[in-house]
Amino acid sequence: MTRLHLHDTLTGRKREFIPGDPKRVTMYVCGPTVYSYAHIGNARPAVVFDVLFRLLKRIYGENHVVYARNITDVEDKIIEAMKATGASMQEITGKYADIYRADMGAVGVSLPTIEPYATDHIDEMIAMIEKLVAGGHAYVAEGHVLFSVKSFDEYGALSKRDMDDMIAGARVEVAPYKKDPADFVLWKPAKDDEPGWDSPWGRGRPGWHIECSAMTEKHLGETIDIHGGGIDLTFPHHENEIAQSVCAHGGKTMARYWMHNGFLSMDAEKMSKSLGNVKLVHELVEHWPGEVLRYALLTGHYRAPLDWTDALLERSQKSLDRLYGVLRRISAEPGEVPDSVEAALADDLNTPKALAALFALAGEANRAENDADRSKAAGALLAGGRALGLLEGSPDAWFGIDSLSETERAEIDQLIADRTAARKAKDFAKADALRDELVARNIKVEDGPEGSTWRLG
Repeated sequence: MTRLHLHDTLTGRKREFIPGDPKRVTMYVCGPTVYSYAHIGNARPAVVFDVLFRLLKRIYGENHVVYARNITDVEDKIIEAMKATGASMQEITGKYADIYRADMGAVGVSLPTIEPYATDHIDEMIAMIEKLVAGGHAYVAEGHVLFSVKSFDEYGALSKRDMDDMIAGARVEVAPYKKDPADFVLWKPAKDDEPGWDSPWGRGRPGWHIECSAMTEKHLGETIDIHGGGIDLTFPHHENEIAQSVCAHGGKTMARYWMHNGFLSMDAEKMSKSLGNVKLVHELVEHWPGEVLRYALLTGHYRAPLDWTDALLERSQKSLDRLYGVLRRISAEPGEVPDSVEAALADDLNTPKALAALFALAGEANRAENDADRSKAAGALLAGGRALGLLEGSPDAWFGIDSLSETERAEIDQLIADRTAARKAKDFAKADALRDELVARNIKVEDGPEGSTWRLG
């Protein structure tokens, strides 16, 4: 069995992954708040943990991994959108949940095993809050229920901040009903024009953090194997989740491994709405194949920052052209995921190294001296690509030539082969003439280390 090592944010080191139960490996990743379109930064954790989900299923078996990614469908921004548009909460959240799934599907993200909605788990949240109040870890004040941070000695261990830093970092709400500035809301009163649910503390709605603790317990258990999300969630969201869950479950560990992906910047600037540099997945897929976006997100190690630029997308497109070009020239069926790719992914999801392994396989396919070896190397390339969620389409469709007849494609392939032979023979006049003929037929040729690829202009 492949030995998997993952970087654990809580301990600050890379550790061998040992699940609590190899027959039921559990992973929870914080999903979207569905009030608007997802930006490309939101797609990074979706893609990263999709790669990990695929890897875990290969190691432990398709039916032995349970992956939950939640939908937050009650939150301040959703209420603001309701007031701004006049639409109901269900209309807004239903619309943007569907768009999120479609956008993530466009970048090759498969659906999780479970996709729990916050509003379907209000009873579980109330039950957990009641436990925290009964255990002295939460208190009721002016219709609010707040978690008492001082009741949990290990608060801050995940984000490794002292209390003053945490208060500043959380931009905590100063409120007279709080016993301590760092205390956070578990339940809050709902105004008459806001969604609300009956509770022991009056009509209200949950705070942001409690939903993930309640849904994790309901679907995966009190202690899970992996909890993931973006680095921006480390504090306060994940810090608060740990506090709630550990205190509600009698001191049990919430997650054995905590994983966080790095930030995405835009042309070396932080991505933010105030700077106007937010790139929406919904818009990007109108101009770039979704697979290009996925490849670009995998070019950096998931824990490192990644600078999102047009140049990165252009390089990603050309890289995929080279790989698909090999698969177009050499027919193959996917074999086993090659060791070079699997070993890279098993080393804390080293996707840059895995991508480099794909190009090494492409080179093997090109250098192979017989059809059997060519087909074997191309099959390994195909399997390695699919381990990353890449190379899942038809090469002809990738190059936009699936509308051409077999005869037309064969004619163009022959022209390109003749041109390659002419260039090799240094007959540049003939090579130029053949290129002119290809241009006249609206064919765009790209020359690369793996050979020439072509598409309709």
